[in-house]
Amino acid sequence: MGLLTHRSLFCLFLMTSIVFILSWFFVLRSTGPHHSVDFTILPNSKLFALAYNENSNESSVMRASQGKEEEEATWNKHSKNCDPKKQVLKVFMYDLPSEFHFELLGWKPVGKSVWPDVRAKVPEYPGGLNLQHSIEYWLTLDLLNSEFADKLRGRSAVRVRNSSEADVVFVPFFSSICYNRYSNLKPNQKKSTNYLLQEKLVKFLIAQEEWKKSGGRDHIIVAHHPNSLLDARMKLWPAIYILSDFGRYPPTIANVEKDVIAPYRHVIRSFVDDSSDFDSRPTLIYFQGALYRKDGGIIRQELFYMLKDEKDVHFSFGSVQKDGIKQATKGMHSSKFCLNIAGDTPSSNRLFDAIASHCVPVIISDEIELPFEDVLDYSEFCIFIRTSDALKKNFLINLIRSIGKEEWTRKWKRLKEVENFYEFQYPSKDNDAVQMIWQAVSRKVPAMRRKLHRARRFSRTIVSGQREVMSVDIPRNLW
Repeated sequence: MGLLTHRSLFCLFLMTSIVFILSWFFVLRSTGPHHSVDFTILPNSKLFALAYNENSNESSVMRASQGKEEEEATWNKHSKNCDPKKQVLKVFMYDLPSEFHFELLGWKPVGKSVWPDVRAKVPEYPGGLNLQHSIEYWLTLDLLNSEFADKLRGRSAVRVRNSSEADVVFVPFFSSICYNRYSNLKPNQKKSTNYLLQEKLVKFLIAQEEWKKSGGRDHIIVAHHPNSLLDARMKLWPAIYILSDFGRYPPTIANVEKDVIAPYRHVIRSFVDDSSDFDSRPTLIYFQGALYRKDGGIIRQELFYMLKDEKDVHFSFGSVQKDGIKQATKGMHSSKFCLNIAGDTPSSNRLFDAIASHCVPVIISDEIELPFEDVLDYSEFCIFIRTSDALKKNFLINLIRSIGKEEWTRKWKRLKEVENFYEFQYPSKDNDAVQMIWQAVSRKVPAMRRKLHRARRFSRTIVSGQREVMSVDIPRNLW
């Protein structure tokens, strides 16, 4: 009986306490003042503050409709400014001596300026196959032009003069043309111009405060030709590289998480006003290029012997010599499918020639990395075949023949929709190759900043007069 009484008293006490606490909670909620939250210490503080205020004031909509309208107007104004898709990448570009960039094209500086006046005349880049790796040229021109552009519409990056305001630091070294034109020794030279410029570049960069501050992690260096920057790449590896592929880089030096894959500039003529269809393109499969390659490119020889006797297949040796580009343009414009086969490296310009021709690419390259693949689904306009499957007897030809008019037309239409993403031009236009590359760089910035911030976790207070130098760990298992 006593036990029961104790239990009853305990339950009564517990229920009374709960009712008392809830009563005080509701009294305080109804009479207490509204407290604001200070978001000023957070990034994009206006965006966070506006979102909070919108939620906390939801109950006052019926009482103050006019105030709500003003709030929505303010939200729309700020949210537009804070939209990541609308943000422009701020780029600090070194004023490197002209010997690192436009002098390599034959341009001579006038006065003290290291840059040409792009409003008056733009130095031309050498033609032919040189153009396919001209990426740094177009990016540099775009940054120079951004200083004179009246509007930011369609622009993904703008040059800033103060490095402390920048998201990234761009290094305007024309490494691809430097390799193509200046790798051979000149009379009385012990080291090539290509080697000497790389040596100078490394000394320049590691002496800069911007490099010391980040250890180079926020620097952008273009090395699109597989052999460009060959002597300096292992010394500048913390930087974000813009490459054509990772075929000649150890994964600890360049990889898809850290770096950006950029398209080649296509060398054949774009198919303007393309009104062709499945039936008006007589050639089923087209390939013209070097047949005998090393490394993964050995597959080209094997496929040549498999396909050379097929009546509606064009598979032959070709180059840019004589009318090579003209012949390739005509051939790809009149073909349904164009082979993109691994060569000395996983990628080649042939993929982008196919896109410009609206010839459905057939990619046979197991190690290929594709530009902008985090935002583009290549399966919508390309066909992928594993190397092991392609080497099976009749596998490739049977697969291609099984693709009907409806599926081909769907991919052909998608090619016409995406082709602008691979166009290099000056001035650059909205969502062309230049802007797509800057956008790809922008998507690398958050991860890069995270690494920088983590690296500073255990940094100590710097003695007055000294500057902190960001240390970078040497990559393990380099090879």
